[in-house]
Amino acid sequence: MRSIIAGVDEVGRGSLVGPVYAAAVILKKKLDKKKLKDSKKLTKKSREILEKYIKKNSSWSIGSASLKEIEKLNILNASLLAMKRAIKKLNKKPSQVFIDGNKIPKIKNYNLICVIKGDEKIPEISAASIIAKVARDRIITKMSKKFTKYSWDKNAGYGTKFHLKAIKKFGITKHHRKTFSPIHNILSHK
Repeated sequence: MRSIIAGVDEVGRGSLVGPVYAAAVILKKKLDKKKLKDSKKLTKKSREILEKYIKKNSSWSIGSASLKEIEKLNILNASLLAMKRAIKKLNKKPSQVFIDGNKIPKIKNYNLICVIKGDEKIPEISAASIIAKVARDRIITKMSKKFTKYSWDKNAGYGTKFHLKAIKKFGITKHHRKTFSPIHNILSHK
């Protein structure tokens, strides 16, 4: 019996708004792994095309941790929770789970392995990074329609110069992570 390998990656850890997402992916044999790269090295259009291709040729799932969970647990633990949720939602139990980074979620009876820069080394992690990024970008773009002044559709909620200026000018929204230092600093200087 061939071993079932899953890759897991999260996205949105450094963003100043919204949830953190993680994806878990088990690739089918027929998928061309050479097409896969770290999601940060792809254009938005390429990610969207690859996301459809990956979803067609894999077992995949998405987990997330809400803004409330990020504020309560801290971003690292919320990211690990999102990963755990993604792994548990897979329709097959993998024999090995490769996780991007140097921390792993606590899940009993799973063989979890950290891989630093795994999204550059392991196709399953690259695939997970693409699926998670596209899913989170969609939700942040949707949120940005109500909060156009912050340009989340362009910056995904990250602390760009434009986003920080907008926060100083218009204040924070219900979607901002109040425990993150740029937001916390702005709030404490009021």
